[in-house]
Amino acid sequence: MYPQNLKYSKEHVWVLIEGGNAKIGITDYAQQQLGDIVLAELPKSGTKLVQGKSFGVVESVKSVSDLISPLNGEVMDTNGEVINHPELINKDPYGKGWMVIIKMDNPAEIDVLMSASDYEETLKK
Repeated sequence: MYPQNLKYSKEHVWVLIEGGNAKIGITDYAQQQLGDIVLAELPKSGTKLVQGKSFGVVESVKSVSDLISPLNGEVMDTNGEVINHPELINKDPYGKGWMVIIKMDNPAEIDVLMSASDYEETLKK
């Protein structure tokens, strides 16, 4: 159900490692729990993300949720399409609904993230 090539955080954020960079978005589970997403506030390029701290906000018809960074790093790119069309997060959370690409400060941090099967197990609990 969850893409095997991604890593996952307990805060329902996925990470795709591309060299020294990481593409980040929220999981299908997270977007389902939020409902229809109507707003995405994302950081600008150059912003430093801190693991475990908020890097943005998604607002749905149900609630407002902080986006929690799974890694430390500097934002290299922000998905402007998601800012202009936040419904992409609901429609394609692992594709067009990505949020930011960061240059990782320490690639070893990915070792604390979960595999797809581990993430699925946490959702069952």
